[in-house]
Amino acid sequence: MGADEKFENKAEELKGRAKEAVGDATDNQQWQAEGRAERAKGALKQAGEKVKDAFKSGK
Repeated sequence: MGADEKFENKAEELKGRAKEAVGDATDNQQWQAEGRAERAKGALKQAGEKVKDAFKSGK
């Protein structure tokens, strides 16, 4: 996994956290939901890449 992909996945997760926080502050349910979804998507991508890395290093 390249450093660019790691950065993009983490950035997506952080963007989701920020959007969720703004949604919480403004009581905007759509932003809260979008933020949770983006955060989860970024976290899942990171986890998937970690699994790939583990298999690559095991060979």
